[in-house]
Amino acid sequence: METVEMNSVSLKRPHSEDDVTNADEIKRQKISEKSETGNDSGQSVETVTGQPDKSLLEDTKNEIIPNEESEEQEDEELEDSDEDGDPESFADMMKHGLTESDVGITKFVSSHKGFSGILKERYSDFVVHEIGKDGRVSHLDDFSVPVDDEVNFEDPSEETFTVLSDEDKQRLEELQLLKNKETSVAIEVIEDTKEKRTVIHQAVKSLFPGLETKTEDRDGKKYIIAYHAAGKKALANPRKHSWPKSRGSYCHFVLYKENKDTMDAINVLSKFLRVKPNIFSYMGTKDKRAITVQEIAVLSWNPIFFLTEHSEQLQRRLTTVFAHLITAQRLAHLNKCLMNFKLGNFSYKNHPLKLGELQGNHFTVVLRNITGTDDQIEQAMHSLREIGFINYYGMQRFGTTAVPTYQIGRAILQNNWNEVMDLILKPRPGAEKGYLVKCREEWAKTKDPAAALKKLPVKRCVEGQLLRGLLKYGMKNIISAFGIIPRNNRLMYIHSYQSYVWNNMVSKRIEEYGLRAVPGDLTLKGATAVHIEEGDVDNYTIHDVVMPLPGFDVIYPKHKIGEAYKEMLVADNLDINNMRHKIRDYSLSGAYRKIIIRPQNVNWEVVAYDDPRIPLFTTDLDKLEGKPLPVLPTDGKFRALKMEFSLPPSTYATMAIREVLKMDTSIKNQTQLNTTWLR
Repeated sequence: METVEMNSVSLKRPHSEDDVTNADEIKRQKISEKSETGNDSGQSVETVTGQPDKSLLEDTKNEIIPNEESEEQEDEELEDSDEDGDPESFADMMKHGLTESDVGITKFVSSHKGFSGILKERYSDFVVHEIGKDGRVSHLDDFSVPVDDEVNFEDPSEETFTVLSDEDKQRLEELQLLKNKETSVAIEVIEDTKEKRTVIHQAVKSLFPGLETKTEDRDGKKYIIAYHAAGKKALANPRKHSWPKSRGSYCHFVLYKENKDTMDAINVLSKFLRVKPNIFSYMGTKDKRAITVQEIAVLSWNPIFFLTEHSEQLQRRLTTVFAHLITAQRLAHLNKCLMNFKLGNFSYKNHPLKLGELQGNHFTVVLRNITGTDDQIEQAMHSLREIGFINYYGMQRFGTTAVPTYQIGRAILQNNWNEVMDLILKPRPGAEKGYLVKCREEWAKTKDPAAALKKLPVKRCVEGQLLRGLLKYGMKNIISAFGIIPRNNRLMYIHSYQSYVWNNMVSKRIEEYGLRAVPGDLTLKGATAVHIEEGDVDNYTIHDVVMPLPGFDVIYPKHKIGEAYKEMLVADNLDINNMRHKIRDYSLSGAYRKIIIRPQNVNWEVVAYDDPRIPLFTTDLDKLEGKPLPVLPTDGKFRALKMEFSLPPSTYATMAIREVLKMDTSIKNQTQLNTTWLR
């Protein structure tokens, strides 16, 4: 197998989404009856065309830092309304971004001639299905809720809240909290019917968990008697008396979303349910500009009872307990009002989900308006299936502005905190929101965090967090100020630096030794890395070889690339033998990553079409709604390559597509070669 260097790239002007009618925009909102308006800079047409190597506009990911709900809502409105500059000026600004070669992405493994195509002309051309740790692919194929034989926990009806008088509610509340000597409360049934008695039973049990009810005849009248099933024990352990024993504490469901970030969807759900987003868990976040299907878990029963609290605090919590019961029924009801996502396949389990527990993701991708011959396409797809692609970290790992995230990570590892502050806050060329530009200009002029913060209405961004930290801790305590930024966002910078090193070293490794295992390479025995010895080299292939991300708990190749690691870190004023940081969070233990990934379940077909607005396959939601398969012409104006493949976690589908089309995936390369930037 031979490796191929990237050559020059040329591009034609892409199809404009503006040319598509407004009706198509409405048609795209497949979930909601209402269309969603507004542009987003991450929603651009991604075009690859030229020969032999191509360019693809990669989706950019917005950094979202959780903060107070009111700030989040305000920030979202500001971000949606702020559209600076025309397409040409935006494209001109993006020339300051990164190319693939800037982050070490320089090699291909296949020898076929590249061809052109358009990725994500419609966001529905890119579909991701999560693969769970049991190997099951997540699909949305059932809207029903589980049948619970023990207790029916449907949302209370309007009548549930009105059937009890204020006096009844006061007495029931006192009974529930054991605030008097009464052992029961009798509620007379006016206008006695079976339906009326049922509503009262449901109202008491729903609004006052821990209480049981029964019907009694007294002096010819019907009464509903409320009482504690277990006396004081009911208050000590209310869950036992308000949640079925057989039901798990977590409601798992499938989230189907279109053109929406995972965290955006969770934030919407949390606002509808009036709960904090942190009671939701998931195995991985999914792209925005795509249709994605993944499993989510929510803590259904929130144990909010604390007997050490004062009685008033306990009373307030008890009277709102129903809002903390997140049942499948409540989630299913949300489908009536959710825009661009749906929930289904509900079940109850006793555990949440954990990040990284998935086996991977299954991708269905359509590349439209392809120019490759049938032979070119066959060669490209056979190579992808049999050989695979270089497991580079994709361009979104390194940011989209003139200050790459790996540079900030390098400064953190160097313990150069003034440089960290400067890189995050200083003015920079490139595409940014207008308020960020003003904030940076103010910072450069005054170095006053309060003055700069006033220019920044969006407080949840990294710049806003850092400025607030500087206000709180002062300019002489940058470490603590930086620590206000959420941990995951801080670690993103140093992980970006590790990825930058890894990409460069893998390119050197392939350039030096090609696509075969050689003595001194590393491979994994279980979770332990070992060197491949001269006598065993024939027992290994390139698919067995791993390379380390730098850290204190990894070993390095014994050939030239091991020295190359040291030289690269020395050039960055870092010691490869001392990757522990005085701040524990920033100590890098390192990890191992396969250098070649061979996708599984690879399938493809070339289809003809005339109308670029019509979908070329059916989604899970289409199937649930009974929509027929699209009727495609046998001899259309255009051709599209529909490809499917499965990838393990932490691999980039764009790197697989890059290998097929032979392209540069950087935004800079895309915008330099196009006459118009399309958002």
